Formats: sequence, structure tokens, C-alpha cells
Amino acid sequence: MTDVTSAPIYEVLKSIQLDVGRLRTDIREVKFEVQAVRSHVMGVQQDISNICATLGDHGKRLDRIETRLGLLKPAH
Repeated sequence: MTDVTSAPIYEVLKSIQLDVGRLRTDIREVKFEVQAVRSHVMGVQQDISNICATLGDHGKRLDRIETRLGLLKPAH
């Protein structure tokens, strides 16, 4: 009978372990990139919110100016 050794299985397991280690590193890098994108999107959302608020204020001011100039009838 031939002797069965676990050496080939051990080599395969070492290879799998190295691949898993690389995957963990890659996943960690992807997580950092996703967090950076998330932070950027949150900043853009805040900027859009600020722009909308400013436009709303400008709209109100324009309405008051037009009313004072007699371009619009005052709302009663």
C-alpha cells in the first residue's frame, strides 16, 4: 500500500489562507473607499440643502421687492 500524506492538502490550505488574507486587505481598502464616498455624498447633500435654503430666502426677498415696486398684488 502507498502511504497517504497530508502534504498536498496542507499546501492547498496554505494557498487558500494567503488568498483569504489578500481578500481581507482588499475588503478593508474597499471599506475605506466606500466611507470616503459616503462622506463626500453627505457633504454634497449638505451643500444642496444650503443652496435650497438660500434660494428660498432669495425667493422671499424677490417677492417682497416685487410687491413693494407694485409688480405683484399683496397677498391678503
